[in-house]
Amino acid sequence: MDGIHDMGGMDGFGPVERDEVVFHSDWERRVFGMVMTAQMENTNTDEFRHSVERLDPALYLSSSYYGRWLASLEVRLAERGLIASDDVDDRVGAAVRPSVTATIGLPKDSPSGGPMRMLEQPPRFAAGDRVHVRDAHPHGHTRLPRYVRGKAGRVSLVHPAFVFPDTHAHGLGEDPQYLYAVQFSAHDLWGEGDHVVHVDVWENYLEPA
Repeated sequence: MDGIHDMGGMDGFGPVERDEVVFHSDWERRVFGMVMTAQMENTNTDEFRHSVERLDPALYLSSSYYGRWLASLEVRLAERGLIASDDVDDRVGAAVRPSVTATIGLPKDSPSGGPMRMLEQPPRFAAGDRVHVRDAHPHGHTRLPRYVRGKAGRVSLVHPAFVFPDTHAHGLGEDPQYLYAVQFSAHDLWGEGDHVVHVDVWENYLEPA
């Protein structure tokens, strides 16, 4: 889905910090533990990412990284009927309920053994092929950043096939596809820059250029 979380190429958010500490305070460590240990039915990593993406833009921008994790955890638990946000409000003594866009469907559990899959059919593209990225705007989860949509690039590496996040996040099947590292010119993406950018792109997003 399109949303404020897709910040690639946006101006005004400052430089990317490198070598940042993992946890700035103890509450972030606790939130990490809560999310990692919250066992619920019909959940997977793709749905977790989508729950963060669905947060209200004002909440997303005003929250820290682990603040978004905490809000998304409440959302996921409430959507499954495991907690009520009224109970959370009573516990903290204030109305801090996260607002979200509704999901289009709860997922199935994460696949055992990881997301990589072996496919009988060969990849559609090979290293060196020119490709064009579809200008798609899915209603649900997607791993396709907006800044490469509609752009042309060149395949630099063919990865194995992986579970397709767009369907997996909503219980619509694994639909495994090959993943490609695609090289783009920064000038083609943003109108300036003499460097290149590599983005991992699922096969379903690509067309021959």
